[in-house]
Amino acid sequence: MHNRVVYDQDMEPTQHMVCFSLYAASRATTKAYAALLEPHGLTYPQYLVLVLLWSRDERSVRDLGEALDLDSGTLSPLLRRMTRDGLVERSRDGVDERVVTVSLTERGRTLRADLAHVPTCIAEGMGVTLDGARQLIAALTELADGMRGTAADIRSAPASPGARETQTTPEKKEEHA
Repeated sequence: MHNRVVYDQDMEPTQHMVCFSLYAASRATTKAYAALLEPHGLTYPQYLVLVLLWSRDERSVRDLGEALDLDSGTLSPLLRRMTRDGLVERSRDGVDERVVTVSLTERGRTLRADLAHVPTCIAEGMGVTLDGARQLIAALTELADGMRGTAADIRSAPASPGARETQTTPEKKEEHA
């Protein structure tokens, strides 16, 4: 059964699913970023690393991973490419060799001015005001936290036959809201 509030017979089934709307918006946003970043030889994940380092340089790989919600298996190759491209430098901590610190190179710092237009272009494309953006970020953060909790609950549930099919997720509760 689908949510009667958003269901329309003329719509494709995916068009009345919150998860698909989020997916489509994310893909469209990532494509817009790609168009803005490609002339500078950057990917969206590389841009996110730079944004974090512009706000506070010399961060550990662990700190970057936590801030970006990326595991080391995803982040390490990304940082290797950024090092190869002269955007960042990686160094081991003198006290604890397990800790790798990432810092901006001169090229990485220079890109900050070159890419200063990116947030404005994205905000204009989204058609949101500053206050609207804050509200959207708060709502999406709450949603992401809720979904992480749901995923953790599902993973920790006893594995009995049919358990996964009978569990009620927030999405099922809202009947594809």
